[in-house]
Amino acid sequence: MNMMDDTGSREISATRAAYLSLREMILIGKLPAGKKLKIEELRTMLNVGASPVREALSLLTSDMLVERIDQRGFRAAPASLANFEEILTLRSTLEDMALRQSIARATPDWEERLVLSHHRMKRLAGSETFEEAHKSFHMTLLSNADSPMLQRYCSQLYDLNIRYRYLAAGGSTYQNRDIAAEHEEIFDAAVAGDAEAASAALLSHYRLTGDYLSTQLGAL
Repeated sequence: MNMMDDTGSREISATRAAYLSLREMILIGKLPAGKKLKIEELRTMLNVGASPVREALSLLTSDMLVERIDQRGFRAAPASLANFEEILTLRSTLEDMALRQSIARATPDWEERLVLSHHRMKRLAGSETFEEAHKSFHMTLLSNADSPMLQRYCSQLYDLNIRYRYLAAGGSTYQNRDIAAEHEEIFDAAVAGDAEAASAALLSHYRLTGDYLSTQLGAL
């Protein structure tokens, strides 16, 4: 590899690292909704150059986690109850479609991946890596649908929803839910090939979270 290729590879790696770090900070609220994102502050925080930070922010605009506010400026995407409710509606509609397709095309390989993702999610409950396992389970449910674009939208909506969950987290009523049992109900119905029951369980799971978050967000 020549020097130009090596420099380009390091730049791509730095951009990827900056993208992942900024994405996580926005999702968990370390960079609050609506906050102006200054290149110099972020490059110091991440210990990378200005160019990778700028490229990472541009990528995050495609994820709808960052907005451009002028020709060169950025901010973390604002949050609102109306935006959350739109995300919830779209997520419920698209995931219902994807889940039904996934179950209709069920294969032993998909069922095995679903079993493994469900087991891993349960094992990691309460750990720092639970969120990754949680998303993996939900995306595995949809992964057998014959629609890559649909799955991509579902993944993006999941991330947008997670940001609101962190924003409104902490209420005792949310903690009182038996979320593990809700996941178990979805999982059992999907493995049994019962699309109606799986869809009903999934949508109930989202509506319960949606009702809680809407109440919390309305009080912010």
